[in-house]
Amino acid sequence: MNKPNLPTTWEPSPNNLEPFWMGFTPNRAFKQRPRMIARAKDMHYYDMGGRPILDGSAGLWCTNAGHCREPIVSAIQKSAAELDFAPTFQYGHPKVFELASRLATMAPGDLNYAFFCNSGSEAADTALKIALAYQRSIGQASRTRLIGRERGYHGVNFGGISVGGMVANRKMFGTMLAGVDHLPHTYNRKEQAFTRGEPAWGGHLAEELERLVILHDASTIAAVIVEPMAGSTGVLPPPKGYLKKLREICTKHGILLIFDEVITGFGRLGSAFAAERFGVIPDMITFAKGVTSGTVPMGGVMVRQGIYDAFANAQDHMIELFHGYTYTGHPIAAAAGLATVDLYRDEKLFERAASLETKWADAAFTLQGNPLVEDIRTIGLVAGIDMRPIEGKPGLRAYKAMENAFHDHGFLLRISGDTIALSPPLIVSEDQINEIFTDKMPKVLASVASL
Repeated sequence: MNKPNLPTTWEPSPNNLEPFWMGFTPNRAFKQRPRMIARAKDMHYYDMGGRPILDGSAGLWCTNAGHCREPIVSAIQKSAAELDFAPTFQYGHPKVFELASRLATMAPGDLNYAFFCNSGSEAADTALKIALAYQRSIGQASRTRLIGRERGYHGVNFGGISVGGMVANRKMFGTMLAGVDHLPHTYNRKEQAFTRGEPAWGGHLAEELERLVILHDASTIAAVIVEPMAGSTGVLPPPKGYLKKLREICTKHGILLIFDEVITGFGRLGSAFAAERFGVIPDMITFAKGVTSGTVPMGGVMVRQGIYDAFANAQDHMIELFHGYTYTGHPIAAAAGLATVDLYRDEKLFERAASLETKWADAAFTLQGNPLVEDIRTIGLVAGIDMRPIEGKPGLRAYKAMENAFHDHGFLLRISGDTIALSPPLIVSEDQINEIFTDKMPKVLASVASL
């Protein structure tokens, strides 16, 4: 390819689009018909011509407070002008300690410590490393096995892919980390179709952890990691009693329980963390996305008191955990995080999400009966809509639905296989919920009905 001479004023063209290798995207198809976003405000994106695009997926499950909210923008601008960067290896800055304290008060139980990183992928690998190091610290060095779950998603780093359970993510890289096993996923359409909230069927699947304990012996298992609600695999709410049973089995066998709340954290299910909604306190919670409402990359792990205490050294000058990132607790990210959690509090956005859950579910279920819709699942302000696949072309119908939604109907949505996942910013109005399900979605479905 001849390298282009870039014009003074950038405009999208085949040459200008080509150098960016996009992740999780069919690059050639995108560059033939690009979906370009130029700006955003509150509930909408805007394309390069200024056309509004209703955001039905909070970006990538992350802009929980809405787009370009003034308090967050101002905090980022102020921080960038007064402290561009400060290391958190051997040094610190005030905002990261303040944010950690705020998150500790929001997290349930004795999840009193925050270890910061830069993404959900890093958060998952951080939690796995802490689990392995903790077991070694308490004299359980034989506990090196990690247990994930089928259809789970824990980011794209080697650890997260290994414990993850999505085939397309795992087939090239998922065997790099040895000593991993998986629980079965919890979805059964025959037993759970068209369910609101937690399905009645499936709680017994947590007992599969006992089978893995028998197979491997508890003395070899360090941790279990699950999403309270599996999001990226198509919105799978946990069956009733499932998470509590996992907690009981892990406690019984000395296994750490990690909740991956990168998606469910910060109000998506109507509470600060899904652990609070389900009444289960894990040993660690991973978070990212909503902590800054997607404005500045940030992730982290909330850790229980006893785990932190296990890393105490006899000599105070010795490093306790050999792990961290250059941008851990970045000042601008910390400022964004503080402004974001203030906004959640001041506007009572978590409570608002909880109050809208029934309205959201009622609206989503108006699509039941559409000949293309095979299942609908809702919980909190999340909906998964399974479409009938095109024979021999899995995923094509949903892909075309996404294309048509953006270009023809001013609507941004997420897809996973042939599932449409909807999870708007928590500021969504009742009128906008109606717009999504009685205007946008029926038109989108109609546009792919003949495929």
